[in-house]
Amino acid sequence: MQTEYLDVVDEQDQVISQRPRAEIHATGLRHRAVHILVFNDQNQLFLQKRSMKKDLNKGLWDTSAAGHVDAGENYASCAPRELSEELGISAALESLFKLSPTPELGMEFIQVYRCQHNGPFIFAEDEIDEGAWLDLQQVSEWVEKNDGRLTETFRIIWTGYQQQVASSTPS
Repeated sequence: MQTEYLDVVDEQDQVISQRPRAEIHATGLRHRAVHILVFNDQNQLFLQKRSMKKDLNKGLWDTSAAGHVDAGENYASCAPRELSEELGISAALESLFKLSPTPELGMEFIQVYRCQHNGPFIFAEDEIDEGAWLDLQQVSEWVEKNDGRLTETFRIIWTGYQQQVASSTPS
């Protein structure tokens, strides 16, 4: 298997070096990732169940698509690549917000995007075991209950998404 290299970044998300993915995760170095929320025309959210072959969070429900920003790549080019690789689709992406690295987020700066797509999807077999469209209320209930079937990263992203939606809704 080929070694995957990622950019190591400082507190301001500036690239300081490149290292193998395994080393970055083992030593807790800051790096970059994207997460994409895919909504359909019925305003449901698509969640993926991570493959049991994954090294982290295997078998847990997560954002629609996600992945590391490769060495030399930026968030804007990574997001459509991940959509294509994991779900076999392309869609117009809207940048939502960026999370700063914490141990709970695996020391990743995470740029979160959203898009509209009704499927069908072609799952990357090594990445996704299954997927499901969920009503937003059900997603919120799972997150509020701290449901152990969800990745912690997804719970943090969904909370941030709800806060952004609430703050942009006129009162």
